[in-house]
Amino acid sequence: MTKVLQRKFVFTAMAAISILLLVLLGTINIANIVMVRDETNQTLAIISEAEGNFDHIQPPPDSKPPFDVRIEPKDERDRFLSSNFFIVKLNESGQIVFTDVSRTALVDEASAEELALSVFNEKTSAGKAGKYRYQVSHSRMNHETVIVFLDTSEEILSYVRVLLLSGGIGIVCWILMLFMVMFLSKRAIRPIAENIEKQKQFVTNAGHEIKTPLAIILANTEAMELYNGENKWSKNIREQTVRLSGLMKNLLFLAKMDEGSAEMIKTEISFSELLTENIQYFTEPLKLRGIALLQTEIQPNVIIKANKEQMIQLISILMENASKYTNDDGTVAVSLQKSDKHVLMRIKNSCEELPDTPPDKLFDRFYRDDKARTQKSGGYGIGLSVARSIVTANKGSIIAEYENERFISFTVRLS
Repeated sequence: MTKVLQRKFVFTAMAAISILLLVLLGTINIANIVMVRDETNQTLAIISEAEGNFDHIQPPPDSKPPFDVRIEPKDERDRFLSSNFFIVKLNESGQIVFTDVSRTALVDEASAEELALSVFNEKTSAGKAGKYRYQVSHSRMNHETVIVFLDTSEEILSYVRVLLLSGGIGIVCWILMLFMVMFLSKRAIRPIAENIEKQKQFVTNAGHEIKTPLAIILANTEAMELYNGENKWSKNIREQTVRLSGLMKNLLFLAKMDEGSAEMIKTEISFSELLTENIQYFTEPLKLRGIALLQTEIQPNVIIKANKEQMIQLISILMENASKYTNDDGTVAVSLQKSDKHVLMRIKNSCEELPDTPPDKLFDRFYRDDKARTQKSGGYGIGLSVARSIVTANKGSIIAEYENERFISFTVRLS
């Protein structure tokens, strides 16, 4: 139990840390993309406004000394000089009248003109073509169309650089936090684990202490009935003693399952034969109430590796639960199928009215629905809890479902 609690603590803590790291690194990368893209758009606007002519850019009003040590953003002239771009101008009829590729070494005039014509025909004012961002404007001096293409290789490299760097740092931090959480988890859950262990130990000790008085009460009651005959008081004492003994037996079994000390010798068993044999014990009691027992689709030769005694107990619990809460003249259906690597056993029963609670609530210990699950049925309220513990211990799962507003089904999935 302590190991399970520790794993859940580590999983929960690492899930929270993972979400925090993803949000943090995502925010950093998104902020980097937005800022770099804004700078690129500003540079493109500067070049487009100047039509690729450095002389059209006005120097800043306050000239700075050549060895100014202050760290400030580049001005418009520095941005212009540090950018790789090319310009193509077209007249009103779409004919190229000017091409300048002097600011880039990767594009010749023919390629630049071909790219410009495709952009001109698209009738767009701005966009992206490969690694180039472009902006379309009209010349201030005449009616020519000016298309500026800015190389954004540095922008893309900045995205990748920050992504890889932040991702690498995030992975290293995640691994370090995993080791820290695993190291501190034992100390964090120690008070809870000790409290749980004390509660389980109390149940175990109390159960063993109560078993002896119950056995004495039952023996004395049977002796009294032997000498004086059975009466309603002795009958009630015997019934409630048997009921309390069964309750303590189930509580002790649950305590052992929680502690992991229950016997778990697994062998290969024919689940088909085991199921068919054990449901026969319920045929007559169901028949007396007019309940039909349907053995639908019990696939033969279904072999599983599990604890045989626990499987018998699982079948008995589910069949007892079905027989107790099935309405008179109702139906109980049992099926067994093997699909891929899993075995599915389903026990379904009809009822007068479904419980007003989610199906998974039925597995809670001592849960009873006010409409159906009263003490008159003879149940303890922990049978389905025992069933879930058995299935979990045998590496399986069990779910409850409501069907067609009149049926409850329990599906066991085993490997």
